[in-house]
Parts: sequence; C-alpha cells; structure tokens
Amino acid sequence: MFFKKKKPMTENINDNMNAKSDITDNMAQNETDELVNGEEMNEDTDMQVEADQVSKLQAEVSDMKDKHLRLIAEFENLRRRNAKEKEELFKTAGKDILQSLLVVLDDMGRAEKQIESAKDIAAIREGVALVFGKLKSTLQSKGLKMMETGNDEFNPDLHEAITEIPAPSDDLKGKILDVVEPGYYLNDKLIRYAKVVVGN
Repeated sequence: MFFKKKKPMTENINDNMNAKSDITDNMAQNETDELVNGEEMNEDTDMQVEADQVSKLQAEVSDMKDKHLRLIAEFENLRRRNAKEKEELFKTAGKDILQSLLVVLDDMGRAEKQIESAKDIAAIREGVALVFGKLKSTLQSKGLKMMETGNDEFNPDLHEAITEIPAPSDDLKGKILDVVEPGYYLNDKLIRYAKVVVGN
C-alpha cells in the first residue's frame, strides 16, 4: 500500500492564501465592474438631468424674450398714443377759453353796428363798458387775475421797468409811478410782467 504523501503545512497555507487572494481579487473585480457600471449609469442619469435643465432654461429664456418683446411693443404703442394725445391737446388747448370768448365777440359785433348808427355818445360808452365788463368777468372765471400795482416798490420778479423818471418826492424813489401795461396771473402763476415806470 502506498501512502499518499502529505503536503507540507506551508504549502497548504500558501494554497489557502492563494485561493483567498483569488476570491478577494474576484470580489474586487466584481466591485470595480459594479462601480464602473454604476458610474456609467450615474453619468447617463446626470447627462439626462443636465439636458432637462438646459431645455428648461432654454424655454425660460425664450419665454422671457417673448415677454420682453411684448413689453417693448406695448411701450412703443403707449408712447405713440401719448404723443398723439399731446398733439391733439396742444391743438385744442385754448378751445374752452375761446368758446367762452365767442359770446364777448358777438357782443362786440353788435356794439360795432350800433356805433355806426348811434348818435348818443353816452349810450355808446355804456355799451362798450358792458362789453368790456363781460370780457373781464369771462377771463376771471377762467383764472385770469390782474396784478395790483399801486405805488409799490419795484420788484424785478414781478415788474419790468420801461423807463425811470425823477421821483416827485424822496419817498417815491424806487417805487412804481405809472403802469404802462398791467401784469397778469393765471391761477396764481405769473404769465405777464407788469410794464412800469419807476421813480429814481
């Protein structure tokens, strides 16, 4: 009978270690393959997410461009409409005042006819005074107010000196002696300086 020769213990340990090493290598290779496959899947998923985000951002940009163009178009339409309204306003700005003055113009026309045939100067005077009073009241109702200038101090913000003459007394120096054209306010805003003669 032949006996099988036993392997030395070190050889068994080496074989076991080699077997374990092979198993470990196989496991490591499997894990690496799984990681690589997982990374490839992650890369595919990441690329899909990025593509979705890009298309979403492109849609938002397109939407914003569309809104921007609409706003520009609306602004242009508003600007044109405002310019047209402004032009019409300038054309008809004095319409209200002119309509109210037509009544006075009619009265002046009637007065002119009466003057041609009238022989009574007092009646003519009275008619002209009535027309003038109507004109003043119409303009006052529209906000026109005459500047009161007596012997006031000369004020370059309100008055325009036409000429200077010697003052009759010392207390009238630098004061208004005569009003050539009265000044006017429209709704408390100065629209015409008073043309005055000032004492020096």
